[in-house]
This record gives sequence, structure tokens and C-alpha cells, in this order.
Amino acid sequence: MSDRESMEYDVVIVGAGPAGLACAIKLKQLANNSGNDLTVCIVEKGSEVGAHTLSGAVIETRALDELIPDWKNLGAPLNTPVTEDRLLYLTASKSYSLPTPSYMNNHGNYIVSLGNVVRWLGEQAEGLGVEIYPGFAATEILFNDDGSVKGIATGDMGVGKDGEHTDGYQQGMELHAKQTVFAEGCRGSLTKAAIERFDLRKGVEPQTYGIGIKELWEVSPENHQEGLVIHSTGWPLDYQTYGGSFLYHLENNQVAVGFVVGLDYKNPYLSPFDEFQRFKTHPDICKTFEGGRRTSYGARAISEGGFQSIPRLSFPGGLLIGDAAGFLNVPKIKGSHTAMKSGIVAAESLFNAMSTPDARATLDYTYRLSKSWLWAELKTVRNIRPSFRWGFWIGMLYSAIDTYILRGKAPWTIKHHEDHKQLIPARKAKQIKYPKPDGILTFDRLTSVFISNTNHEENQRCHLQLKNESTPITINLAEYDAPEQRYCPAGVYEIITEQNIPKLQINAQNCVHCKTCDIKDPTQNINWIPPEGSGGPNYPNM
Repeated sequence: MSDRESMEYDVVIVGAGPAGLACAIKLKQLANNSGNDLTVCIVEKGSEVGAHTLSGAVIETRALDELIPDWKNLGAPLNTPVTEDRLLYLTASKSYSLPTPSYMNNHGNYIVSLGNVVRWLGEQAEGLGVEIYPGFAATEILFNDDGSVKGIATGDMGVGKDGEHTDGYQQGMELHAKQTVFAEGCRGSLTKAAIERFDLRKGVEPQTYGIGIKELWEVSPENHQEGLVIHSTGWPLDYQTYGGSFLYHLENNQVAVGFVVGLDYKNPYLSPFDEFQRFKTHPDICKTFEGGRRTSYGARAISEGGFQSIPRLSFPGGLLIGDAAGFLNVPKIKGSHTAMKSGIVAAESLFNAMSTPDARATLDYTYRLSKSWLWAELKTVRNIRPSFRWGFWIGMLYSAIDTYILRGKAPWTIKHHEDHKQLIPARKAKQIKYPKPDGILTFDRLTSVFISNTNHEENQRCHLQLKNESTPITINLAEYDAPEQRYCPAGVYEIITEQNIPKLQINAQNCVHCKTCDIKDPTQNINWIPPEGSGGPNYPNM
């Protein structure tokens, strides 16, 4: 028996992102409207709600309209309506305008700081009676004797690198619930454990991912066009690598610029971070940043598998929502509205089950989702992302046919492949020489991590765990020339030499919690687990 303190709730939600907060808000709305007393708790590993939230972001308000119809009057921070869409194909020196596909039409959408939207949603949730505990990382799933989920435990604080308790030691707590909702976002550690424990991926395609890297800039007024949305494809990536960029012109002369690279890339010498820096030097892109100042930086993996990669969503005592389940609409480059919709549907299912006298009432969450616009939206675009496995031009051609001729109703579904199996050996790969950063337009990793406000308690056990200590040298370095040095956007992994013997050094304090290492490591030798609560980045306005 555990001697940890415990608290009892009807529903515990892991993660205060768009999905988790939408679920909590809807639960309390339903409970309050029916006169029921439903206790709902959210635990969030970031130091505050929104601290770890990173997205482009252009938001479609469909789910928000359903959840809080009067969001405008309540002061939701959706301040910049999209005024113009542009889609560019880049070569090394030129850009060419492409027709904007229907699913990339942003008329009626808003450019936002998703972190600020999430902070506002947190205020709405607390106003309805939801208990939110930021700074507490959920590190363990608890189970009942029958194998069903009992709840979660938060991590101990104040455990030193040597495993001994420090003066600041504080034992974690157990949060027990009738239902536990996993809303950790992409590649959450507890979600990963639940998927494995309950075999939730049986019979579905593997999840595939991208890494998104973002900077926020203050630009000169003459280079700013509030409401402008620009996406690009092509250079600097080669034709076999999926990815592209975004530039979103927010209010107050701010521009969010970012770059996404599919993590199924093949060349171990490719560095998503350096591709992003190189992208900004394009003659038609760099103009935006002349006389400007970079104010923030961050990175995050995103789930790109879509419809065919959605796992089984509910299991005894728990369910998955948001990007934990992989509800991103990749061609649309949006996931906030689908994440929120999944949270709303989950709340309706949970409330219905908890209002039934029969304690054995099962959740109809997946059924409800299958009848929702979310399901139809993802099913329609399911073949676009995987078509790019055949290269850029075939992917573009197929996407046009699928969109305009087949209209998403093809009688087939294209399969995915696992990202970590795609790297080719270094001896067969072409090395990529990236230009040195100039500190004005382009930057190095450590300078970037500094402005992400990333901080971890130094004396704690490393949260980047190696299953086999020798693999980074005997396989990763020998076969792939240590790709973790390049796919990590924060300089966490470094090969050093001690007495002529190479060794992997893990600079865990730099980690921005993007989860790329957990996804892309070729032998799946790296396991990302949460560090002490409140550790990691603190993103302002991201």
C-alpha cells in the first residue's frame, strides 16, 4: 500500500492544453446546468497554464463557438482575424505563388498566441469550479485490482541526481478518479504507457510525427501586415523530405515564424533546427525580419498520422483526447479546434455515463466522435500526408487529385511507416553543410534555448532515460553518426571524447520537452519522462 496522500475526484485530467481545458469546461457546464456536483481536477506539468503550450497558431473557432458561444464578449484573446492567405513554393533564390487549397483557406479564422488562449480557457474553467494544479507533473498511472485505471500520481519533488532526498523533498500525491482523461499532447509519457498497457494501437497504422520549431519576432512596422498568413513548401528541404514553413502576422508588429519537418526524414545529417534557420535567409523571406528583433523560441513534436493512426480511445477507467490521440488535421495545419472538439465530446460521454445509475455503464466516447464533424474532417484528408512518402511532386499531384477530384472519398487508405525506422546509414547519406549563424537573423541552439526561458532544477535525476547505455555509441554513432546531436532543437545531446573514447553527454537542463528524441531515436533507446514539476520552458505569447 502506498503511503502517499490521496485526493478523490470524479474526473482527473492530465494536461491543461486546449483539449483538457475544453473537456473540463464542458463537464462543469453540464454538471452545473443539471444541478449535479461533479468534481474535476486538472494537473499540468508547466509552471503555469500555457507555459508549455506551443503552436503556430491560426485557430478555427468552430469548437470554441460550441463550447463558449459568447467568447468575444468574455474577452478571449483572439485579436487578429486572417485577412490574406498566401502559399509559396520556394527555390533557393525565388518564390512562386501556388493556388491555396480549400482546406488551407483561413477566411474567418484568427491568428493567435495559443498559450494566451489556453490561459484564458484556464480562467473560464476555474470560474466554473475546476481545480487546476500547475507545476505538478503526472508521472505514474495508478490501477485498481481489476486492472482498470484508478487515477494518477504526481512526481516526487526534491530527489537528487543520486536518488537521495534533498532538503526540498516533497512526496508526490495520488489523485484518484472514476475516470482519468489523458490530454498530454503529442507523445505524452503516460499516454505512451496507457497505449502499451491496453494495446491501444492494435489494428491501426503507426503514428507518424513532425517537429515544429517556432520563433516570435517584433518586426518593423513597414514589414508588417496584420492578418497576413503565409505558408511555404520546397526549399530548403529536398524533394524526399516532408515539411514547410509558416509566417503569421499578429497584432502589435509581431510575426510568428516557424518550420515543420516530418520526422520520417531519411538523411541522418539533416537538422530541422538548421533547416529553419536557413529558411529565414531566403531573399523573399528575410525582408520581413530586417530591423526586427527575435523575442521568443520554442519547439514541439506534432502528431501527423491523422485518421488511420487514431488508436483505441477508451479503456477501463480512462480515455485519450486531443493530440494525445492524434487529432491534428495535417493538410489544414490545425489541431486546436479538433483537440477542443474531442474534449467536448469526451465530456458529454463522461457526463452521460456518470449520470447513469448503472455503475457498469460504458463510455460511448468513440461512437459519439465517429458521428461528429471531427471524424468526418479527418477521414476526408487522411491520404494527403502519407502520399508524400513518394516524394514532393507525387505528393502534390496526388493531393490535388484527392482534394478536387476524389474529394476525400477515395476507396483506399494509404498506410504510414514508423519514423524511427526511416534513417539511412551515414555512409550512404549526403552530408549537409549549414551556414554559421549571424546572431541577427539566424541563431544557434543555446542562444535560442535561453529565450525559451527553459529551466530545470539542476540536482534531479535525468528525465531522458537510456534503455541501454552503450547504444548511443555502438549503434547511433557507428551507424548514423549520432543523429540525436542534430534532430534535437535544444542542444541536449552531445558526443564528447574522454581519453579518446566517445561518449554521449545529455544536457537535460536544455530540454524544451519537444519529445523528438523519444520519437526519432533509431532504436527507440531514449525514453522521455517528466522532470520535476514546473521544469521546462516558460513560453510567453507563444
